Amino acid sequence: MTAEPNALAAAVEQIAAEAGQAIMSVYTAGDVRRWSKSDASPLTEADLRAQRLIADALARLTPDLPVLSEEAPDIAYSERQRWARYWLVDPLDGTREFLARNGEFTVNIALIDGHDPALGVVNVPVSGRSYLGIPGQGAWRREGTAPGQAIRVRSPAPSPVRVVGSRSHRGASLDAFLARLPDHELIGVGSALKFCLVAEGAADVYPRLGPTSEWDTAAAQAVVTAAGGQVRTLSGEPLAYNAKPSVENPYFVCYGDDSRNWLALLA
Repeated sequence: MTAEPNALAAAVEQIAAEAGQAIMSVYTAGDVRRWSKSDASPLTEADLRAQRLIADALARLTPDLPVLSEEAPDIAYSERQRWARYWLVDPLDGTREFLARNGEFTVNIALIDGHDPALGVVNVPVSGRSYLGIPGQGAWRREGTAPGQAIRVRSPAPSPVRVVGSRSHRGASLDAFLARLPDHELIGVGSALKFCLVAEGAADVYPRLGPTSEWDTAAAQAVVTAAGGQVRTLSGEPLAYNAKPSVENPYFVCYGDDSRNWLALLA
């Protein structure tokens, strides 16, 4: 594993950190302007500031690569399907957590090559922590501007198994999974932080049996994969990107220990 990520990854990490700072300028100001999108999900001034900063910075960094973002999603699949490489962005993942002021929100930037995440950065604005993954090279966690520390999934998973689940979207399907895994500890957390806990070995498995979009998962999938973990659909395939008109993901499970049959617990 290399000691530090490559120059492109370092530049993207800096962009995500700057977006995190823009989000924090809204977060600490107190009264947050908010709207509702067409799907009733919330949108805030922080989402928009981060979106503008990231879009402008990526255009300067890689002017030939298109960008697909949660806040700029209206690009027809007839155009997107011709993209060989592109940036996939969630400028503020966990807007509900942002509004709840619990700190569990992130900035997610991924480079998609073909249908797979080739690079991913997840920034945690409240702490200044960054997670970065380059599949085939390694994964790192950085505290602010300190040197990055290599991270790795935990394998084998000990007992009790540490299961991470959504703070805002827990449902009956997760409860059914937990019933089949009696010796466990459940950790509730928001946004892409769930993947990051698996990547750094603080959790063992994250079953997602509810709706997500491709920008919610791509950057964190790169981190998990680079750290030795897996993100698989219920049919056992890796999550794929830009492979269909819809940007909605199938249900999936993220895990570190590949010697256990986690998918059987979701049957």
